[in-house]
Amino acid sequence: MTPRRFTPEDDAAPLIALIARAFAGMEGRIDPPSSMHRLSTASIAQQAREGEIWVMGDLPVACVFLTPEAGSLYLHKLAVDPARQGSGLGRALVTLAARRARVMGLPALTLSTRIELTENHATFRAMGFVETGRSAHPGFDRPTTLHFTLEVPP
Repeated sequence: MTPRRFTPEDDAAPLIALIARAFAGMEGRIDPPSSMHRLSTASIAQQAREGEIWVMGDLPVACVFLTPEAGSLYLHKLAVDPARQGSGLGRALVTLAARRARVMGLPALTLSTRIELTENHATFRAMGFVETGRSAHPGFDRPTTLHFTLEVPP
C-alpha cells in the first residue's frame, strides 16, 4: 500500500474516524484525555497546510501527521486501524517520515507518547527510537508523556 499526501481539500471525516478507532484503547487509560478529541475538519486542514499528513488506503487505514520543528521532524497522530495493526503500516509510515526528514534536511524524528502506553514505548524502541525526556501536562505533578528521538542518517 502506497502512502499518499492528504490535502486540505480531502474529506477529513474518514481520517478523524480512523484516529478515533486507533486511539480508542487509550480511553480510560491515559490522563489527561487524548488531544484527538480536539481534532476537527478545520484543524486537519490546517495541519495539511502547515505541516504534512500522509495516509494509506483510499479510505484511510493508517496515517501520520508530520510537523517540522527546530532540528527535527515531529511525528504525531500515528494511527493504524485496529484491524490492520501489526501488518507493518505503522513502520512504513515511520520510514516515510524518515525520508521526509532527510528531504527537509532534518537530522532526527521526534515523537511523544503517554507514559501509560507501555506497548507504544516498546514499539518505538524496536524501531530504533531512544527515550530523550519526560514531561507533565499542565496541572500534573508527575510525568504524563515520554519523548523519543530517532536519528535520521543523511
